[in-house]
Amino acid sequence: MERVDQYRDQAAVQWARLRNTYQRYLDIATPHTVYRWAATYVLMFLFALRIVLCEGWYIVCYTWAIYLLSMLLQFLTPKFDPSLEQEYENESIEEGTAKMSDKDEEFRPFIRRLPEFRFWLNATRGTVIALVCSLFRVFDIPVFWPILLIYFVILFTLTMRRQIQHMIKYRYLPFDIGKARYGRK
Repeated sequence: MERVDQYRDQAAVQWARLRNTYQRYLDIATPHTVYRWAATYVLMFLFALRIVLCEGWYIVCYTWAIYLLSMLLQFLTPKFDPSLEQEYENESIEEGTAKMSDKDEEFRPFIRRLPEFRFWLNATRGTVIALVCSLFRVFDIPVFWPILLIYFVILFTLTMRRQIQHMIKYRYLPFDIGKARYGRK
């Protein structure tokens, strides 16, 4: 019994050491946005190349693409949804509990539902998992891939159209295009 406890303690120590090492590398990679995304794009290219050359694992590829689409939507969506805030304000006005003020036009910064680092980390993890799944024949389920491709394109188009309409309606831009940056040479 003591021997089992000793092995369990050693495993816990090794697991903690592995977690700390992983976190240290994540901390080192955090400020290097361009290099992080470049590495992720290389992984995505390798995965796509594997799918095309092996002509299989279309379900894995479709699942991966849907996962990336859902994360992209979270990345483009504000943390505090303006449509929900507007509904709350309308209910308060109808009940007579809200105060109308000029504060409604106050500048509020865009805060993402999914921060860029989390988006990168989840995209990289998802790509690595999809790449590993493409190494095993058990995940190569036979399917007519053009149907999956057409369905994904339709899903992407409808979803992005709705997201862009939401962005136009509530006047927010989830990108830093054209915004002033200070402290750069």
